Amino acid sequence: MGSLPPRVSTETLEGGAETYVSLQHLLGESSEAETFEKVLLQALVDKLRAGVDIPNYPQFRDMNQMFLKLLRGVIKKGDAYISYGVTARPKASIPEVEVIKRNLSLIQDEAEIDYLRMKLCLTGPYTLSLQFNYRDGRLMEELAAALSRILEASIFKVRRGETALLAVDEPTFGLVDDPLLDRGSEARESLLKSWEKIFSMASSKGLETIIHLHDTSDLLYLEVEHLDIVESHVDDPLYSDERIIRSVLKAGKRVKASISRSDFDALIVQRLNIPAGSEEAPSRVGEVWSEIRRGRLKAVDFLEDVELMERRLRFIVEKFGAENVPYAGPECGLKGFPDYDSALEVLRRVSEAASKSSLRL
Repeated sequence: MGSLPPRVSTETLEGGAETYVSLQHLLGESSEAETFEKVLLQALVDKLRAGVDIPNYPQFRDMNQMFLKLLRGVIKKGDAYISYGVTARPKASIPEVEVIKRNLSLIQDEAEIDYLRMKLCLTGPYTLSLQFNYRDGRLMEELAAALSRILEASIFKVRRGETALLAVDEPTFGLVDDPLLDRGSEARESLLKSWEKIFSMASSKGLETIIHLHDTSDLLYLEVEHLDIVESHVDDPLYSDERIIRSVLKAGKRVKASISRSDFDALIVQRLNIPAGSEEAPSRVGEVWSEIRRGRLKAVDFLEDVELMERRLRFIVEKFGAENVPYAGPECGLKGFPDYDSALEVLRRVSEAASKSSLRL
């Protein structure tokens, strides 16, 4: 959700995140933690300068691993995890958020803002459950309980800023035929309870709540009482299918408008007008990536323009009504972009398109 292309090695960021909240960092003995802090702060300031009103904490690490590392009762065996009764580690909070909480004054000065309103992103219990070799409804409920504890420790409201939005990222929900989610199954009810546990806790702390999906055809999410807002990808039926639109509005939910593609390969195909499903697409996409890496092409030349983003936004507002579209943004995180600067340019363009409609990013 808040990802950007990293400017330092992943190993340095992972090590820095682990030591940032440790005694080792407090004693000033971790250069990795210092680098982690510096990179996070600069990225957040850059997001704010690009025009993002409510930025997600900069997310450079793997969306699954960063939360699995905050859990107890989890052991990795091969490529999968085994649960021995999942719980959150004592006082575990999101390290990226700790960086921001400790440096609000600096952020204010550098970004020239009076007050920071921030979005928190959690990898959802369904998506995290797919990392385990045995899955059932109980596992999802355990993960939800642990994530709620981590979320509670990460929420803040102080003189200089606050957490205002919670987004639960469930990109795998609905994409595969999962027997666990058959209608009437216990695991399906467990997932509903799991989402409700996380969202109700966030709501009780005054946060608006969002679920980020890549497929919205299974409408289970609309049954979550304390879910406020739904978002998905640019071409998802959420924004065009009349049945889904009616269902969303009937359930009293709103939508975040996704107005910019985050799949850079798809942007290349779009810019080169390569026919859908063309056999030549992979090789031509690969050639563009090679030319960008060599400095012969600029990634920014493949970005969508502000006018296209505005058209998408107007279409969604017409479908749902302006009162039901409080936010706009890219469809997903931007970690897959070729470079940091092109990702920031996407945020700047989305901000410009949203500001013309008086929406927040």
